Amino acid sequence: MTVQLRRYTVEPGRMAEFVAWFPRIVPVREQFGFRVLEAWVDEANHAFVWSVELDGDEARFTEVETTYNASPERAAAFETFPKVITAQLNAFVRPAR
Repeated sequence: MTVQLRRYTVEPGRMAEFVAWFPRIVPVREQFGFRVLEAWVDEANHAFVWSVELDGDEARFTEVETTYNASPERAAAFETFPKVITAQLNAFVRPAR
């Protein structure tokens, strides 16, 4: 199992738009075998942080994500995407204990 932590910096004052849109992408990710574990809003730093997992190693995660990114299902969900992300940091993570 591989977990990716994703952190987005969102334009000040526009977090509500992104949070309202985010549930549209979850079932699309699930169609490709991903599981969204949790999602958090850090209001003070204008950040949206979430984690997503997929069975397999990092190479498989990257392979499936490439397929997902090119899919018509993702494209349809992104038709209503609010362009509010100003920075993004993604990293594969593991439990510390």
